[in-house]
Amino acid sequence: MEIVISVAAKVAEYLVAPIIHPFTYCCTYKTNLEKLKNELEKLKIARASVEYKVEDSRNKGYGIQQHVEEWLISVDNVINEVETLIEDKEKSNSRCLKGLCPNLKTRYQLSKKAEREVNAVVGLHEKGRFDGVSFRTVPEETWLKSTQGFMHFESRKSTLKEILNALSNRNFNMIGVYGMGGIGKTTLVKEVGRQAKENNLFEKVISSHVSQTPQIKNIQGEIAEKIGLELAEQSHETVRAGRLLERLKRETKILIILDDIWGSLDLEAIGIPLADDNGGCKVLLTARSQDVLSCKMDCQQNFFVDVLNEKEAWSLFKKMTGDCIENGELKSVATEIVKECAGLPIAIVPVARALRNKRLSEWKDALLEFRRPSLRNFTGTTQVAYKSIELSYNHLNGEELKKTFLLIGYTFFSCVEDLLYYGMGLGLFQNINTLEEARDRAHTLVDKLKNSCLLLDGETSEWFSMHDVVRDVARSIASRDQHVFAVENEVVPLTSWPDKDTLKVCTAISLKNSNISEPPQGFECPQLKFLCIGCHASLRIPDKFFSGMIGLRVLDFTQMHLLALPSSLGLLQSLQTLSLDDCQLGDIAIIGDLMKLEILTL
Repeated sequence: MEIVISVAAKVAEYLVAPIIHPFTYCCTYKTNLEKLKNELEKLKIARASVEYKVEDSRNKGYGIQQHVEEWLISVDNVINEVETLIEDKEKSNSRCLKGLCPNLKTRYQLSKKAEREVNAVVGLHEKGRFDGVSFRTVPEETWLKSTQGFMHFESRKSTLKEILNALSNRNFNMIGVYGMGGIGKTTLVKEVGRQAKENNLFEKVISSHVSQTPQIKNIQGEIAEKIGLELAEQSHETVRAGRLLERLKRETKILIILDDIWGSLDLEAIGIPLADDNGGCKVLLTARSQDVLSCKMDCQQNFFVDVLNEKEAWSLFKKMTGDCIENGELKSVATEIVKECAGLPIAIVPVARALRNKRLSEWKDALLEFRRPSLRNFTGTTQVAYKSIELSYNHLNGEELKKTFLLIGYTFFSCVEDLLYYGMGLGLFQNINTLEEARDRAHTLVDKLKNSCLLLDGETSEWFSMHDVVRDVARSIASRDQHVFAVENEVVPLTSWPDKDTLKVCTAISLKNSNISEPPQGFECPQLKFLCIGCHASLRIPDKFFSGMIGLRVLDFTQMHLLALPSSLGLLQSLQTLSLDDCQLGDIAIIGDLMKLEILTL
């Protein structure tokens, strides 16, 4: 009897269940579809959350994990399928037998498919619980992707080829390039780096600008960022050097370009592997003096960059001005101007840009300016470069643009944001009503100076740089015409301040990275509108420091230790911009007394 019942049960399982099961789908199709809708909404919310994280990461310059991108594609495909299925639900309402009975076949198919899709949606939702969606990328130097700015002059081709050959030589680890300021050393070594990377001599090529007084921490940070290494800002230089050294030793083929060396530079203190322990790291230096490269840096081979010959100088000048200079009398004047530029690219390029599309009379006047004896005794490079840059400055269109050029020159900043803050504080921008309008104007002014070849491109549109020869001219003009006192990167403590009579007419004081021992007593500067002090050491500011400069409009303290702001700060009722970036601050309540303050950056 038990055997009969068991057999009957099996018969029911194999015969009755396949008949009942489809009816179950027909009865639950609404429930299955409703569940599918709910799970779909949850998946859409999860997708939106991941897409937000992805967009935020991309805006920050990060790369997106491949499995995250694949998940988003799968989600989009599933959502499209499910939405199509839900739209087809309407078909389930169709009836058969002349409207007397629901279409069970359609309901069965939709319900079964809905159940299957629910499982797929839930599974995708679970896979979308990512710990992180992005990874840090290390973008290449922008100049490695472009040949813009480099002209293949015959006199430079052989030098470029010789430098590349030296870099290919296993016995050479440190190579130097030297020549006078503005001769084109930076442009040449960047082209060397670009071709070396293109020819697979190196897997990575990075550069760092050193300057007259090297800031080791800044150089370390720049190199580390370009190889994807994170260095703790608060760590001591020796600790940072150790981490950088370990990381660079793991590189198989890397070229580091250190631009603008002025004296002995301790590579070990930076964290760059030395010649006898360098692995795959090679160093290419530029300097104005062969002695710096040979005697102070022990370069194994050095290459000299000379001025352009007459044919090359004319070719460069013509590229900047266009074919118009080939016409009639203008050509003879242009030829004489090119001769006055003495083969210096730093002189040829800005002069050509300044005179492009100008009348013949302006060309003649420019030639006269070149031949007129200089009233000032410039040092550091040839007088030709200074004359040509000042000529370009004189041809800038409008006082707003001229003042912007001088401001960038004596403040040493290289960011549009700083120009915005300083320019707003000084009332530099004309006919401006909103901060957004001022930001647009700042970008426009920077672009105009770039077009005049008085500024160079930075890594992004927010950044720029100024050649040190151009900056010297800007500071000289600002000192002469605006009574500006500007000092950057002084090695010895700044003790020689201007005399009292000079301070009384001084309109701006800019001290960047200077070792200031003590500000002078009785600081009387009634005409002072701009004061910037960037000081790594602890500097005590007297309580009555600001009492002699109550017309101040912009005050910038950087990297200073200020337990309390001087009480005389409250006297600065014309102050528009106050910057206290990277400062250690105590009581700052007195800022509340600055009733006209518009911009505060902390």
